Amino acid sequence: MSVRAVRGAVQVDVDEREEVLARTRDLVSEVIRANDLSLDDFISVIFTSTADLVSEFPAVAARELGMGDVPLMCARELEIAGSMPRVIRLMAHVETPRARSEVKHVYLNGAQALRRDIAQ
Repeated sequence: MSVRAVRGAVQVDVDEREEVLARTRDLVSEVIRANDLSLDDFISVIFTSTADLVSEFPAVAARELGMGDVPLMCARELEIAGSMPRVIRLMAHVETPRARSEVKHVYLNGAQALRRDIAQ
């Protein structure tokens, strides 16, 4: 087993609590599915969101998926001129037998434009 970082992002349609939670659940669920992970494989998850998302913490959605004992942190994304609005990003540290080149990074709902080089 190795410790690997899995990246991902999702663009939210509107800054409403249920939308933020739903899109974050989609992102975390797809990271789990794409990388054949279980909740026990997670070491920690860092979420960031753009300044225009203020209705809810993305970590709430991860807790709803059963990550109550996984260390979770939320932070603000840098405000760079021209950057994509309404984006939640994650970096999850996981234990996995996958090589770094086999880790699948997940970009959903328009966020693929952020990292076309690694988006699935």
